Amino acid sequence: MTGAAGRVWLGALAGLAAGLPSLHAQRVWHRSLYPYAYYSSIDGLWLAGHVGVSTPIGFAERPEPHAAALNLDAGTSMQGSYSVVADAQVPALWAGWRLRVTLSAARDNRLGFYGLGNDTPYTADSVTADSPYFYQVSRTYPGARATVQHRLVGPLRVLVGAAITRTDFRPLPGRSVFRQNVASGAVDSTFIPFTDRTVRAGLVLDTRDNELAPHSGLVAEALFASGPGYTRTTGSARVFVRPLERVSLAARVAGEGTSGSPPVATQIEMESSELPFIAVGGYHSLRGYYDARFIGSGKLLGGLEARYAPVLAPTVVEVQIVGFYDVGRVFGPGEPFQVTTNGLHQSGGAEVAVHFLRNTLVVVGVGAGSEGAQFLFGTQWSY
Repeated sequence: MTGAAGRVWLGALAGLAAGLPSLHAQRVWHRSLYPYAYYSSIDGLWLAGHVGVSTPIGFAERPEPHAAALNLDAGTSMQGSYSVVADAQVPALWAGWRLRVTLSAARDNRLGFYGLGNDTPYTADSVTADSPYFYQVSRTYPGARATVQHRLVGPLRVLVGAAITRTDFRPLPGRSVFRQNVASGAVDSTFIPFTDRTVRAGLVLDTRDNELAPHSGLVAEALFASGPGYTRTTGSARVFVRPLERVSLAARVAGEGTSGSPPVATQIEMESSELPFIAVGGYHSLRGYYDARFIGSGKLLGGLEARYAPVLAPTVVEVQIVGFYDVGRVFGPGEPFQVTTNGLHQSGGAEVAVHFLRNTLVVVGVGAGSEGAQFLFGTQWSY
């Protein structure tokens, strides 16, 4: 992030923070400021800091974690990755309306890149002293994203949004699959860097009892997005049931198809009503595989989770032990999206999740697939 861009974003953040309390003068606004650290099997140790301001829902029980919140998180890793995110969310301040604006500047300095398609090979012997980053690439992607949702009837909302992201890729030292794909034309170098200006619209059906840590309910999304030279259609459904007080079950199915000529910067991510996420491979899609292990213009995901709470003190703390099973695949160049059980990659694992008060969740665990295991860390559920 350049100094000029940083000053603009921090100025906008400060202005919005100053203006939020005036939206509803009698509300109580809580401030938070703290450092934190965590470990990633990809980036090693992360050192980060958080500053935020939020106003609570009130005494009425509602699924939203807060009425409004403005947060700034910044961190850097031992492997050269960094992330600066200013996120303003207003899910329950205005009746029937939701707003989210996110400004970000980030670099994934060890992002996976194994080629395009569902059958890209992995050979451990390809990673040598002369080619230590054979299956990795550095991705930098500053961006801005805004989403507005309005309740149509009951739990059904309509969504509109826009985003702009400039994605650049930098080959890491030594031989790599990314260098080979650029040289062969499999990755079109004319789209590096790529400025993605997108608009999107869709419908969201949401009956969750708690948006951050649901025990019951359904979230179904139907989204359409249009960017430079491509369109994509995304559908997903997440179901949560609670057969016993301490037991919760969750399931997810999601698919995305594209038309036109989506560049590799777009193919790495999958759309959602909140923020896009890396797929297929990584914490939010196929745990047990490296981030962006499989890249394609179409994506298919599925998953099951069983969660047991040995510690349960509602509204104070909940500790859950989680077992999960994920499947996923991509559809490469020339392959149309379809719902199929063929070619699905599988992974499974276990996690421990701690839910503090109303709006804090920490998840750690291990996922394993056919290529080894990955350490998992998240501040929200995988889905």
